[in-house]
Amino acid sequence: MGILALNVKDMASPGKFNSFLFFKLPSAWWTGVRLREISEEKAVVTVTHRWINQNPFKSMFWAVQGMAAELSTGALVMNAIRKSGKKVSMLVANNKATFTKKATGKITFTCRDGFRLAQTLDKAIQTGEGQTCWMSATGVNEDGVVVSTFDFEWTLKLKS
Repeated sequence: MGILALNVKDMASPGKFNSFLFFKLPSAWWTGVRLREISEEKAVVTVTHRWINQNPFKSMFWAVQGMAAELSTGALVMNAIRKSGKKVSMLVANNKATFTKKATGKITFTCRDGFRLAQTLDKAIQTGEGQTCWMSATGVNEDGVVVSTFDFEWTLKLKS
């Protein structure tokens, strides 16, 4: 199978997911966003401050942090849908962010909301009605200091 043929059903590993990212979300890939770890419970995404993703204040642009944070939540959603074997639409309905420190160096975003997501996905599949789930991703620098926190409201609906 060629790399262009990758789809959500094939993304069981971070390496395959990052190949998918190159073709489907190239701006995230070029700015250095990478999935490092994924399980049913959590996803970990990293991005390193570089020239291509900095703002005029020599720290990481907020939107790059947002891409990494969203990927940590979205990868969990995609993985859960893949494992369910069902066709489910997913979309971010809302988001909010808090920035607490200048983002420089390697920033690691972790989402640990897999359990909450599983409950929401099960309900969407059982009822056939759209469901929403707020998921949080926290970004920490190499010293373990929180630089930003993002919350995303995902909508999930069984496709007919």
